[in-house]
Amino acid sequence: MNRKLKLWELERPSEEDFKKQPKFPIVVVLDDIRSLSNVGSFFRTCDAFNVEKLYLGGITASPPHREIQKTALGATESMDWEHVADTKSTIQELQAAGYTICSIEQAEETTSLEAVSTLGADMFVLVFGNEVNGVDQTIVDQSDFVIEVPQFGTKHSLNVSVCAGVVLWEFAKRFI
Repeated sequence: MNRKLKLWELERPSEEDFKKQPKFPIVVVLDDIRSLSNVGSFFRTCDAFNVEKLYLGGITASPPHREIQKTALGATESMDWEHVADTKSTIQELQAAGYTICSIEQAEETTSLEAVSTLGADMFVLVFGNEVNGVDQTIVDQSDFVIEVPQFGTKHSLNVSVCAGVVLWEFAKRFI
């Protein structure tokens, strides 16, 4: 028999310990995410993958909000986050600080997700875009890499928060 673990058996860090622990050098930037549920999911996923910081750019809503809290399950308290009006300027600042900018998008020239382990960089910014329009073209233009998630079905894209889980796992594997 393979017994499921109880929550207290998972040995997760407390919120205080999580805030103190060294983070993976991954920053997530949301570019005009409309759905409050998606925003909450990003908080929770960033917490799960030990992300350094989450930037909520442009029209992306920020806590406190009941719909964000519903999917974040408290991760708005554990995650370091900031709302920024100008996503492009924030990305330029992060790039100047030495981060490699990766837009998660479908484009003419992309790096497939399974190849991220070969990227010759140590610090990453992952930019996720609007649910309808994706990452703004000017941000794609200033990116070092455009990362594409391989897909094999009839739909053109994944839900952005689902995409985040897949992408963050691939990047987090570099640091575990």
